[in-house]
Order: sequence, then C-alpha cells, then structure tokens
Amino acid sequence: MKKKDIKILLVDDEQDILEIVGYNLSQEGYQVITAVNGKEAVAKAKKELPHLIIIDVMMPEMDGMEAVENIRKLPELNNVIITFLTARSEDYSQVAGFDAGADDYIAKPIKPKLLVSKVKALLRRLKEDDNKEDVLKVGNIEINREEYKIVIEDREIVLPRKEFELFYLLASKPGKVFKREEILDKVWGNEVVVGGRTIDVHIRKLREKIGDEIFKTIKGVGYKLEI
Repeated sequence: MKKKDIKILLVDDEQDILEIVGYNLSQEGYQVITAVNGKEAVAKAKKELPHLIIIDVMMPEMDGMEAVENIRKLPELNNVIITFLTARSEDYSQVAGFDAGADDYIAKPIKPKLLVSKVKALLRRLKEDDNKEDVLKVGNIEINREEYKIVIEDREIVLPRKEFELFYLLASKPGKVFKREEILDKVWGNEVVVGGRTIDVHIRKLREKIGDEIFKTIKGVGYKLEI
C-alpha cells in the first residue's frame, strides 16, 4: 500500500498539536484527517475508515478512552491501528488505554521526527497483515484474522488488536520459547518503544480471557518467555 493511500486520523483538542503533527505526517505523504474531540473522532472514523488513529486522552465532550471503546465496537474498524498520544504516562493510564482497545501508547512531548518514525513502525503491520493466513487452526482453536476473533470449541472470544496479534504469534509456533525482543518486534514493531511490562500485561489478559489451560496448550506445559 502506497503512502498516499494511507489515511491517518489525528485527534487532539490542542490546535498546535494538530498543526505540527498533521504537517509532519502530510509531508511524509499520508492523508491526514483531524478531529478536536472524541465525539468527532468516532464520527470521522466511521466516515473515513482510517488505517491509523492517533488520539489524545483528555478531551472535551468525549475523552479518548471512551472514543476508542466506541470505535472498537464497529466491525468496519476492526483492523484500524490505534495509538494514544498523551501527556499521561503513568502505568495505570497505559493499562487503561490497552483495556480500551489501543495498540500503543506514545507519551508527550515527542519530537515530530520520532513520532513519524513510530507511525511508520505501526503502519508496517498493514503489510505484514497481508502476508498472514486469514484463519489459523491449532487443535480445537480457530483464529480468524479477518474478524479478530478466536473460537475455542463453542466459545467465541473477541480480543483487542494487540492481544490478538500476540496470541496469533504464539499460536503460530506452538511450544516455541519467544524472546521478548522478538515479541516486541513482531507485535509492536522494533521502532516502537514499549517496556517488558507491556508484554506482561497482555499475557495476563490473554490468560484471563482465554483460560490458563488453553494458553498452556498453545505454548506447552513448560511455557515461558525468554528474558
């Protein structure tokens, strides 16, 4: 996919952020759409169907968390990549962001060139997605990439994008011990700076939603992450 075909929805109530970040992304050749609050973001996401959404947390009318939750409920936006761009960098804020359905969390302030680099890393996933199987089957587990859905016997589980990508990676090679660096590269992109805690949070959530026994079946009884 060419840059000129990629749509990025930029959401922030600070006009300076919209202008500076929007300018730098436009200079890279991306289509940039802007919104000034969460309510407008949901409406524009429905209309424009962006490939990436960069959104602030603290905004009037509807905050970023609620906006992302609403966007994630829309089937036509199942595959959109979402990252928060916010001054709130506390651990609990990041966990809440992932719970809402975000794929990444970028802290302000950030230099425009570094942000563009992170955006490129996130968008590489669009190309990677094209090369993956639509449906992966492991035993009685069926993983549907198109719908971001997991079916285990008669139980259907819908996961946020990053949790799904992590589970897909682990299920694609049952029993393999993955290094943290490899997981960060495959799921987050090697230019996106996240810590080991991010992986731990996602693993814990997968265990809770899928079930510890099923999770062990995917990775083997001796499952562990290599540190």
